[in-house]
Amino acid sequence: MYDRRFFASKLGLAALASIAAMVSFNVFALTHYAAASPPLVILGGPAVILA
Repeated sequence: MYDRRFFASKLGLAALASIAAMVSFNVFALTHYAAASPPLVILGGPAVILA
């Protein structure tokens, strides 16, 4: 489907640049999300159910 000739074309290079941009944005977003999220605290006390 995609071969060396496709990625050597202008369209193939644009596709590689787009894939690289998407991957780098996801890595950037996930690292900032993980750093900004507060730690998960699980309470061990009794649960209160409101009717």
